[in-house]
Amino acid sequence: NFVILQVLWVIGLSMIVLGLLVKAPLKVIAVIGALILFSHDILDYLQLPKTGFEANLLNLFLTARGSVIQLNQNHFIFDLYAIIPWTGVMLLGYVFGSIYTKAFDPQKRKKIFLYTGIAALALFVVLRYFNIYGDPAPWSVQRNGTYTFMSFINVSKYPPSLLYSFLTIGVGLIVLALVENVKTKLTEIFIIYGNVPFFYYVLHFYILRILNIIVFFAQGYGTNQIVNPRGAFWFSPPHFGFNFAGVYVIWFMVIASLYLPCRWFSRYKKTHNQWWLSYL
Repeated sequence: NFVILQVLWVIGLSMIVLGLLVKAPLKVIAVIGALILFSHDILDYLQLPKTGFEANLLNLFLTARGSVIQLNQNHFIFDLYAIIPWTGVMLLGYVFGSIYTKAFDPQKRKKIFLYTGIAALALFVVLRYFNIYGDPAPWSVQRNGTYTFMSFINVSKYPPSLLYSFLTIGVGLIVLALVENVKTKLTEIFIIYGNVPFFYYVLHFYILRILNIIVFFAQGYGTNQIVNPRGAFWFSPPHFGFNFAGVYVIWFMVIASLYLPCRWFSRYKKTHNQWWLSYL
């Protein structure tokens, strides 16, 4: 009765939009992506409908911030990811991906990534410092420097604000520029996961759920506690779970446990040509 529109929902719809545009010139795709990236925060300054059909459409396409849409008395949609802002990010990612072709000069690619990343971070600092534009929540001076810094970088992911995109993509582009030619055992491990991201993403959900159920019963909870009347998720009674350190231990264990399956599937993709492999 509680449907969550999360990462896969918005990636799927963004891919459909990209599929409709894929035959267009790269410059056209780049302009559309940039217009979305730079302009959708204008909605933060407008008076938008708060309820009703129009508000639900705006949430789905542009403004979702963990929005709950009630379908009837017993069914709800929890919308975390707005379609259009993330589609803009995907369109720009597709354009940047085009410079990874074998014919493209690696040194030129490095400069493009490095300078674009630095420019994005510089724009982030300027726009954020003066609270000019690009995020719905302005930063402010807090009780000490650490909390002030946290306020400064506390930008919105839901939907991805311009400043969130500048900060995260800017760092990502600089890292890509600096590590492209780094060859170590660690980078080889990262590449394994990077070769099969969707395969990893789907598997980790099932592993986490299986662990969740095992721990639920191991800690003495019974079948009458599977449904939590105060929460949206099964097998999550009040006070169930781990502390912060425990969460990180489980996070690392799940990543490590999927290394061999990801390596196997990566090799399988490289040695087989079935049509469905391109979707995984």
